[in-house]
Amino acid sequence: MLLLTTACSGGEKDDGVTVGGKGDSAAPQVTVNPGNGDGKARPEAGVVVTAAGGTLEQVSVTRKGKPVDGAMAADKTSWKSRTLRPGTQYEVSAVAKSPKGKSTTVNSRFVTLKAANELDVADVSPTKGEKVGVGMPIIVTFNRAVGDRKAVERALEVKSTKPATGAWYWVSDTQVIFRTKNGQYWQPNQSVTFTAKLSGVKSGKKTYGISDYTRRFRIGDSHIINVSTKTHRLVVKKNGKKVKSWGISAGRGGRVVNGVDTYLTTSGIHLTMGKENPAIMTSEWMGVKPDDKKNGGYKEVIPHAVRISNSGEYIHSMAATVWAQGRQNVSHGCLNSPPASARWFYNWSYRGDPVIITGSKRGLDWSNGWSFYQMRWSRWVKGSALDRTVTTG
Repeated sequence: MLLLTTACSGGEKDDGVTVGGKGDSAAPQVTVNPGNGDGKARPEAGVVVTAAGGTLEQVSVTRKGKPVDGAMAADKTSWKSRTLRPGTQYEVSAVAKSPKGKSTTVNSRFVTLKAANELDVADVSPTKGEKVGVGMPIIVTFNRAVGDRKAVERALEVKSTKPATGAWYWVSDTQVIFRTKNGQYWQPNQSVTFTAKLSGVKSGKKTYGISDYTRRFRIGDSHIINVSTKTHRLVVKKNGKKVKSWGISAGRGGRVVNGVDTYLTTSGIHLTMGKENPAIMTSEWMGVKPDDKKNGGYKEVIPHAVRISNSGEYIHSMAATVWAQGRQNVSHGCLNSPPASARWFYNWSYRGDPVIITGSKRGLDWSNGWSFYQMRWSRWVKGSALDRTVTTG
């Protein structure tokens, strides 16, 4: 019976509550940080439980009765929780045992510091449950500027049922993007889960994440579209096999602004971004009113249009240029397609399908739409606050 006696008394320390080891030197000493009754515990510090003169048998940290994630050290002498929700009460219970079988139990309760400013996920692409292409990026937008990018990026996780290598890239203080390595898209037909474990993460002065965020989506079949503006041909492959091909008419060129021919289709790795049926296309993107015909003004209602950049490039139906499709380039930069083929592609494609265009002397900028694969992999990794790659398996 003596071996099962619990030591429940002990002294207080400035940096936590310590129990055991005084009345009975054979009993282990357990320290919990934050200390009992602490009303301003730092959320980013989490909970740390340590044992001296023994090992931890059990550690429980709860919030409103629900357990908090944590990790036990290999030698079982310490346990550390994840970050904690600001302005919340937590309860801690821990049991340690000495080599001679003496045990010590400690119970503690504290409240975390409130957040003056709250960091939340404002938006994520893909959408919930969406089936997307193998090139699809994960685009995360926050509700406010992120000061400590390293702390926030550590809280971001990407898991997939089939492993991939990728990296995060901060395009601004409020947005970060994940994509896979150049030439290594997502493997087709699998599930991907993005999790932002932001609760308790300190992202700036008096600014904390309040809650976690999860987004699940699916990768569909591999859709790879290859286009040549020289041969005027578009070829579609599904899971490595050619399934369809048709003649196109690409950008004709001839309108140079600041050294850039804005009427040329851009060469590079595009990703499909969205669908419009119809798409209203006007000359306003180049600063010309639609009714200014002398300077190239136009307004057209285009059916079955799939966007591939932010500079107005689409794969879309164009019955008026069927005569040129497969023969010459006459468009303002889009890939004019036969109506039946454009309708098929509109219904068949996912967001995030790679569209690889060659033959034009106008290059695609990495920030034009979702053209992130245009950036060298080494440079993309440097855009990570942690300067590291991520394995998603």
